[in-house]
Amino acid sequence: MPVGIFRVCLVVITAIVNHPLLFPKENGTVLENTEEVIQKMKEREESLRLEKLRLEQEIASQEAAQKALEKAAKVVEKIEEEKVPWDMWTALSMVIFLLIELWRQDFQEGNWQETGAEEDDMAVLGKAFKGVAFPDKVILASFYEKRILGTTGDMARMREMVEGFADDLLEALRSVCNRDADMEVEDCMGVGSMYENWRVRKPFVCDLIVPFAPPEPYCFRSQIWCSSDSFPPDEQGYGTIKVCRADEDVTGCICDKTKLGEDMLCLLHSQGNTTRPSSEMEDLLCFKNTQYLDADQVMKWFQIAVTKAWNKISHKYEFDLSFSLLDSPGALKIKFRSGKSIAFNLTPVVQYENSDVYFISHFPRNGLAVDNPSSTHWFLTFAVYERRFIQLISKTLPANACHVSCLQILSFLHGKQCSLTGPSGLTNYHLKTVMLHLLQACPSQDWAPEKLEARLQDMLKFLEKCLHEKKLYHFFIGNGKVPAELGFPIIFQRAEPLNLFRPFVLHRDVYRKTIDTFHEMLRNTSALINEYIPLAHTNGIHKEPV
Repeated sequence: MPVGIFRVCLVVITAIVNHPLLFPKENGTVLENTEEVIQKMKEREESLRLEKLRLEQEIASQEAAQKALEKAAKVVEKIEEEKVPWDMWTALSMVIFLLIELWRQDFQEGNWQETGAEEDDMAVLGKAFKGVAFPDKVILASFYEKRILGTTGDMARMREMVEGFADDLLEALRSVCNRDADMEVEDCMGVGSMYENWRVRKPFVCDLIVPFAPPEPYCFRSQIWCSSDSFPPDEQGYGTIKVCRADEDVTGCICDKTKLGEDMLCLLHSQGNTTRPSSEMEDLLCFKNTQYLDADQVMKWFQIAVTKAWNKISHKYEFDLSFSLLDSPGALKIKFRSGKSIAFNLTPVVQYENSDVYFISHFPRNGLAVDNPSSTHWFLTFAVYERRFIQLISKTLPANACHVSCLQILSFLHGKQCSLTGPSGLTNYHLKTVMLHLLQACPSQDWAPEKLEARLQDMLKFLEKCLHEKKLYHFFIGNGKVPAELGFPIIFQRAEPLNLFRPFVLHRDVYRKTIDTFHEMLRNTSALINEYIPLAHTNGIHKEPV
């Protein structure tokens, strides 16, 4: 018996000492092969078992010469009795191995402190959509007709008015700017929900982007996160813009990248032309002592230029123009003498190479959004391609397809819930991304108008799944199935998918607020819709089967 316990202790001590958790390799993040570990354990156990049998045979042979045959039977019984605790200790060792391995995996993933809370959240999420009282297609059709459809005409009139005024304002801006020193402003473009015809909640806000370029002889040279390893994970989706002379070498000389000694000079560049005066780069809206375009400097310049332009043409209009939000530099508001007002965003952007992808200086504040990494990091917007994709896919769908209707209803429900319980981490852009993924995944005939109820439930279930996994991938980035007709840059299709829900992994409080808001929205769906339809239709509500 003592010999057996000694062997078991030897096995346990050897297993723990040789486990990678206590003595990890230099690269501690590499996971060991579980099957290889189990195989080695089995081989070790087999070798110990053979050694045990050899020792038992030696003992039996010695005792056989000294004891009678009847005592040999007792020895056999004793060996059988010791086999039970031996198997028990072996099984216990295996359990210890498995527990240590599971704990190590949780620790390396950074979730070991939140495991219990996460399991509670997931248990709730898995049942979130079951048992929800959901309106049928008759109720949804009545709600859509009475609450949403009537806003289409208002949006069209507002777009026409805002676009006309913005064109006039930008023309005046060009006339007040110094063409030899100031940025060159191009024509504006409408993007977002107002121009994709799914905006539902008031106040209606038009989003206009204004491309601009530096004066001659300068040009912009950009670098995006997926073309370089210098961008950390929290800067995925961003890029930097360098202001260079048009005749400057694209790759740059090594003297710009290496610190030369005090007694060394570059044979290609003299000290006079490699170092530009700080004031010159600041005039080009660069960050202090760098060549990188500064988003804050750009917005200050743009606000000043817009103010000068408005002062030049204000006498032609019978309304006032002002900047409406301090935290959204491009937010403008037209105030009529009657008291009515119209809001719109006019945001400067920089074109990425020869595509319709743009670096955008600022996004209007929305929900619980996270701030930009720095003012020299510009977020890339694919809004122009998103609008084109919706237009392209709409041509293949049945007449009066329900894809836009689903997005409008979902946007209305979420916006209404946020007005009751406060903002959440979900934005209208997340909801649109859900629709884009389903448009690509579902057959065209599934978007017939009579299938509004089924597709709306699909969007809610898809959103629930994404919240459960904390993963909602950007529609274009890393998507190799983008239609070739769009002419989408291949570099973004080959990039790693970008998780739009990554902030939920990093910010536990934002995730909790978002989950609570989503659950409340599901529970209140019928009540929110019934506010806008006659009571005669309320008997069409049914429960989603459990």
